[in-house]
Amino acid sequence: MSQRRILGLSRRQLVRGLLAAGAFGVTAKLTTACSPAANTGSSGTAASPTAGGSPAASGEPMTFGFIYVGPKDDFGWNQAHALGAASITKKFPNIKLVEEASVPETTAVAESMRSMIDIDGAKVLFPTSFGYFDPHIIAMAKEFPDVQFFHAGGLYQEGVHPKNVGSYYGYIDEAQYISGIVAALTSKSGKLGFVAAKPIPTVLRNVNSYTLGARSVRPEATTQVIFTGNWAEPIKEAEAVNSMADQGIEAITCHVDSPKVVMETAEKRGLFCTGYHADQSSLAPKGYLTGAEWDWTSFYGRLTQEIMSGRTLAAGAISHMQRGGIKEGFCKMSAYGPAVSTETKQKADAVLAQFMDGSMVIYKGEIKDNQGNVVISATQQLKQQDPELEKMNYLVEGVIGRVGS
Repeated sequence: MSQRRILGLSRRQLVRGLLAAGAFGVTAKLTTACSPAANTGSSGTAASPTAGGSPAASGEPMTFGFIYVGPKDDFGWNQAHALGAASITKKFPNIKLVEEASVPETTAVAESMRSMIDIDGAKVLFPTSFGYFDPHIIAMAKEFPDVQFFHAGGLYQEGVHPKNVGSYYGYIDEAQYISGIVAALTSKSGKLGFVAAKPIPTVLRNVNSYTLGARSVRPEATTQVIFTGNWAEPIKEAEAVNSMADQGIEAITCHVDSPKVVMETAEKRGLFCTGYHADQSSLAPKGYLTGAEWDWTSFYGRLTQEIMSGRTLAAGAISHMQRGGIKEGFCKMSAYGPAVSTETKQKADAVLAQFMDGSMVIYKGEIKDNQGNVVISATQQLKQQDPELEKMNYLVEGVIGRVGS
């Protein structure tokens, strides 16, 4: 019922209109009929943890809201978050989950956040897309200081953004580095391809790490990168894969919201592929080698435990910037596909073990960009948490393409 339209309006818009008009009796009936039991305490008002109190100890219900920029079954970014969200209610039965999918990075997301707070009584929101942050999350956080906003993007700045806002993101380029190793060793020519959305630091970091992984085992390996210009451009994504296949590229990966089209097109063209965001092995049963997956189930479980213990961002009890890689459970590798040899698995697993014990550093010199300029000197090494990596604006040697393309 929550997704139905009544006279062109969603249930949320209708209920908000009734609330504004003071039609509280009708609102109560609509909400009861169309949604699960409201998140209320014994007094009938929205339940929320008191200062220093613990929702887990009191048994009070709490509503979490998740907002996705695409469908929850996209085999990609949104599906990975949706799986993590679903795991919360299994572990914490007093959590009520409210979700809204395919919400664009416009004022529409502000409307969705406001509705989840006003109608559903949400006290914790997870707007998961990069473009939701500025200005939408920032504006809502200022308006609702008692609500905690967690953004998947790592954009929080201390002293700049509201204290009830937090950021989280993972070093999934570690998994892309290993994927590059597997792709380079499995291909015959070492010609790899990367379909990317936008040339922003997080995307460039994945392209570069994938290439550095490939060239660590096969120095002559190259990665052709094609930027589509947006997070979801299925036609351009298919065209990019076909163009690469025509150029003799043998293995492809991507950084787009839904890798579905990339994986399916690669399979049709007889190419190897490595996944991104989630497990896409079912889309390419012959060519899927492995993949870089988010492990939001692990992270959301840990974060929910903190919230249910009464901790808040505003009080400084929850870190405003949470980051981690494979070792910290933010991301993981997909299972190996049938085309991966035993020798390749052993080499990839050896590097995985280095990431797990913390000894692996991807960005250590000397590293040049694909224009021949030294970007990391021979004596320099940038560990994953180094802020310089968040500013990445280059493509490393071995990548065929331009940042401005």
